[in-house]
Amino acid sequence: MGHFDKAKEIYTTLLETTSSATNYSSIGLIYQSMGNYSTALSYYEKTLEIDKNSLPYDHPSLAITYNNIAGVHQSIGNYSLSLSFYTKALEIKQKSLPPNHPSLATTYNNIGEVYSSMGEYSKALSFYEEALKIQRKYFPYNHLALAITYNNIGSVHRLLGNTCIAIEFYDKTLEIELHYLLPNHPSLAITYNNIGLLHSSKKNYPTALSYYEKALEIGQKTLPSDHSSLALLYNNIGEVYDSMENHSVALSFYEKSLEILQKSLPPNHPELAAVYNNIGEVYRLTGNYSRALLYYENTLKIEQKALPLNHPSLAITYTNMAVALEDLQRYNEAIELAERAVDIIRHTFESNHSKTKEIQNYLDKLRKKL
Repeated sequence: MGHFDKAKEIYTTLLETTSSATNYSSIGLIYQSMGNYSTALSYYEKTLEIDKNSLPYDHPSLAITYNNIAGVHQSIGNYSLSLSFYTKALEIKQKSLPPNHPSLATTYNNIGEVYSSMGEYSKALSFYEEALKIQRKYFPYNHLALAITYNNIGSVHRLLGNTCIAIEFYDKTLEIELHYLLPNHPSLAITYNNIGLLHSSKKNYPTALSYYEKALEIGQKTLPSDHSSLALLYNNIGEVYDSMENHSVALSFYEKSLEILQKSLPPNHPELAAVYNNIGEVYRLTGNYSRALLYYENTLKIEQKALPLNHPSLAITYTNMAVALEDLQRYNEAIELAERAVDIIRHTFESNHSKTKEIQNYLDKLRKKL
């Protein structure tokens, strides 16, 4: 029996004698750690029901429950709901804790992560910086809490294309984690994955692959085989093989990822959209343009439901669809989608940013084909 199953058995037995909020919450945490988010949410909601009936509305225990519920919604891509519950937790903490309490920093980090997932990178960065300000006053310079925030700040700069700043923060993260954590700790897997993403964006594909494989080795030892974090790694490894033009190997990793995500996540989760997009890319690059377009359309359906209208991922999807339509010589439709992509990308990046220029140049090229 695994550690998760043993712990679950103990708390379930306790529930048979006393239906306490603590026991429900503990079982919820176990299911959340296993990636079983719907069951985790049901236990957290039972916790919340008990807390609301027995505690004042601003009791610190309610903040913990709101935080847990927010975390599940974040994991399944319900970003608006997640933000709402994190905000409730923050309001309670701001009333009940000193202004430099580390628990406030944790909530600022969590809110930053949601904004980052929504593509609102400047808001994300402002919350991460608030967290860092508190942590630097409260903790020694090499505390693990700082590693989490450094990692989050690095990820925003990576998404904004600020490669040098991103690697600086990832290096700080890794230095702290290697000093304090066991070699198979899940936090190291997250950092290795993020450094892999950075190297992939710089086209250092063999280096990216080595970091992803380190992360995967940890994930396979510490997580259930159908955990969504493993699916993310399979997807990232697939992207590297795709970039190295080994499309058949890429497709096999994407399909592994898709198989896990279809079982573990809701059908409109953004991570599913990313994998559909990548499978579409494989089919486009191998000349199957119609099939590629079908996968891009699946991506778009999810993103239109799950993401803000100006999220940069939508711009990428519109561009990919435009390329497939161009390959099918459907130029008018391609131009329409490329125009949407340009409108969206300008909301996130400056006009002189490489991503903005890239999509604008593609639109200009398309227009010349008419």
